[in-house]
Amino acid sequence: MNDEGAQLGRVRTLVVKIGVGVATAGLGSAAVVAGLFSQRAAARVTHIWGRVCLYITGVSMSVKGLDHLEVGRRYVIMANHESSLDILVLLAALPPSVELRFLAKKSLFAVPFLGWAMKAAGFVPVDREDRSTAAATLKQTLDEVNRGGSPLVFPEQTWTTDGRLLPFARGGFLVALKSGLPILPIGLEGPRLVLPPNEGVIRPRPVTVRIGEPVATAGVGVSRLRELVRSTRSEIDRLRGPKGHLSDSAGNGSPAANGR
Repeated sequence: MNDEGAQLGRVRTLVVKIGVGVATAGLGSAAVVAGLFSQRAAARVTHIWGRVCLYITGVSMSVKGLDHLEVGRRYVIMANHESSLDILVLLAALPPSVELRFLAKKSLFAVPFLGWAMKAAGFVPVDREDRSTAAATLKQTLDEVNRGGSPLVFPEQTWTTDGRLLPFARGGFLVALKSGLPILPIGLEGPRLVLPPNEGVIRPRPVTVRIGEPVATAGVGVSRLRELVRSTRSEIDRLRGPKGHLSDSAGNGSPAANGR
């Protein structure tokens, strides 16, 4: 990219960030007000926020596999993590009836408007620096499940920098086994090209969301945890599409709870 093109890219990114900031302030406030009535109402506002912000970025999105979702059913949703854009993509892609409860890094909850909206919508803070909080995070996630939410976790815990699927942590799988909810695997393709890790320039690109078939966990014992992690990771790798198939052989995971 020449200097003129790079400068235009930076200007466009600045305009997009201002637009996203304004949308976050407005809809974040709306989510807080909605949360005074119910988490379900706040969650619906965050769905709108995701769609509005994605529109502002200029991203075109294709969602495949919506027929795998059953109305009124809850899931433990798991997706690969390509970019900080992933949360917006998933909020926009999945219908509000799913009532997402993201497991997100604790520091995000301190951001004005964004953090307030996340708390109102029942998102769960994760402190990856302090492993001693894993049990408390697991309990809080199960509490949100009991309130009717579908927790969404990024088992990789952080986004990939080279396109390879990272090892999976086991926290989300323990939630699935303890709750008996099916795992809903999702593959994301494209967010990393829109907002590459460690880069501040947004590049409008198409994004594809592929929703796989739910994986039953009712009656599955902890003794099969490793097998469940391995098979789910393989399915998410497949759902990422041919451009995402840079997977290595790692993937049995660590015991930490996860989120971004």
